[in-house]
Amino acid sequence: MNPELATYGPVTCLNVTGMGEPGGSEHVSAIGALYAVAAGMGGPAGPLEGLWFVEDGRPGLEVPRELWRWHLLLPLAGMPEAGLVERAREGARSSGAAVDRVRVATFTEGECVEVLHVGAFSEEYRSLAVMEAFMAERGLVPNGPHHEVYLTPLDDPQPRTVLRQPVRPA
Repeated sequence: MNPELATYGPVTCLNVTGMGEPGGSEHVSAIGALYAVAAGMGGPAGPLEGLWFVEDGRPGLEVPRELWRWHLLLPLAGMPEAGLVERAREGARSSGAAVDRVRVATFTEGECVEVLHVGAFSEEYRSLAVMEAFMAERGLVPNGPHHEVYLTPLDDPQPRTVLRQPVRPA
């Protein structure tokens, strides 16, 4: 588990924003909506990604999980043609998924520290501590929400997750 620096330019994604614990009803509903709209667009999107943040003065892992905020993302190959997302929403409406929550968003993170975490999500704090030490050694501080890229299904017994933190000089 060796952190490294990487730079990320603009990425266009399907996006659903919400609040609540990972795996909770709000979170699961948002994932279903993203995949329903992506399927209606006719192409693979992904992997699933999450930007996690809290609106609290405490460090994120000290805040109750039901207060965590997130943007769930499915990266796209580029900006979809006009009307495609709207048609996909209409086509997926009968699925019962909350498709009206799905939006297109483009964001740029710039310089990031990232590491591959292999293992339970409950053990991510270990990888995050390694990332924090790496940042401190280089005089870097967070510059945006914590970012996770889920390389395996969320129910995989040995998940593989890229943990990414946008940074800037202290």
